[in-house]
Amino acid sequence: MVETETYTIEAPNGDIEEIELPEGLADVFTEQGESPTAVVGDLLIQSFAQQAHGVVHHGQGDTPADLEALNEKMEELFEERFGVSLSEAMGHSH
Repeated sequence: MVETETYTIEAPNGDIEEIELPEGLADVFTEQGESPTAVVGDLLIQSFAQQAHGVVHHGQGDTPADLEALNEKMEELFEERFGVSLSEAMGHSH
């Protein structure tokens, strides 16, 4: 039986969310010298960037300006973390 390990996310307002993953799963995605916690953070950044991109560029109807601004900032944060633009990582741009 596979055990789990817990990662904790704390929001600026103090809310806390605990996420359980199968023990060792984050290790599968680590590169030499990288911590499992960094990998979990990387996957969160990737997920939010992809989801924001999808809503803004592939959603139905007009996109509110504030959502476009949030997406732009998320793309900046993605590039800061990974050293490549989201469009480069995804293989397409708009």
